[in-house]
Amino acid sequence: MADWRTAVTAALGEPVQTAEPLSGGSIAETRLVTLASGRRIVVKTCAGHPGMFQAEAAGLRELALAQALPVPAVLAADEGFIALAHIESGPRQADYDAQFGRGFAALHRHQSEQFGLAIDNYIGATPQRNTPRPAAAGWAGFYWEQRLEFQLRLAERQGRSTPELTGMMAVLEDRLPALLAGSEEPPCLLHGDLWSGNVMTGPDGYAVIIDPAVYYGHREADLAMTTLFGGFSPAFYAAYQEAWPLADGWQRREPVYQLYHLLNHLNLFGSGYLGQCLSATRACLR
Repeated sequence: MADWRTAVTAALGEPVQTAEPLSGGSIAETRLVTLASGRRIVVKTCAGHPGMFQAEAAGLRELALAQALPVPAVLAADEGFIALAHIESGPRQADYDAQFGRGFAALHRHQSEQFGLAIDNYIGATPQRNTPRPAAAGWAGFYWEQRLEFQLRLAERQGRSTPELTGMMAVLEDRLPALLAGSEEPPCLLHGDLWSGNVMTGPDGYAVIIDPAVYYGHREADLAMTTLFGGFSPAFYAAYQEAWPLADGWQRREPVYQLYHLLNHLNLFGSGYLGQCLSATRACLR
């Protein structure tokens, strides 16, 4: 957004004094902004992704409703920017990981009668379709149509799929209900994109989650993403399992949930992720 300073000033009622770039993220430009009053906020801007920041704001507010893990407060959001309360980072407490794991389980206790969300949003810069589906209609259909198939068709349109990947995905579509059998549960509130880059340490020394791709789904999908790019500590997972154990067989189902994010990386960043997509699909079909 070319004139984000004017938009932020209009939304918050005081002018921008200074703006410094913040690191992190490959989609939006993020700045630490000081307003004329001296108040510091975080402003993210990005062009070409309609509704991205309004959807992020809605997702953060949905996470806040669970009162499980803190999130940045939304100050304003428009087509071209989102303004968030700035959170000072402090040193981690000794029980940071255990508290984080318990908090993540508490987040998932916030449930709905439908899979999906009232609005669509984004996973990175990729649109994420969330058309609500009643829980009674089943999770496998939602997950195939609005997650795996959506990403596969996008990869095909971009010329990033291969006959091998498309063929294996067709087999996976048939096997998916059986693969996910045994993990049935009500739709749980999911962060949607939780990895180490989307969590920070707040001033009290405990976890704050940021940059969500919120929807209601199976919590195994959220946990599978956390292990895809390095994962969190054993204490995090032990505390989660103690608070709310996963259904037997979750390890066997993990690749099908990681596949969604790998396909998204294939679509966002190119063929360097094709091998991981193929490997994850094979793991699903074993």
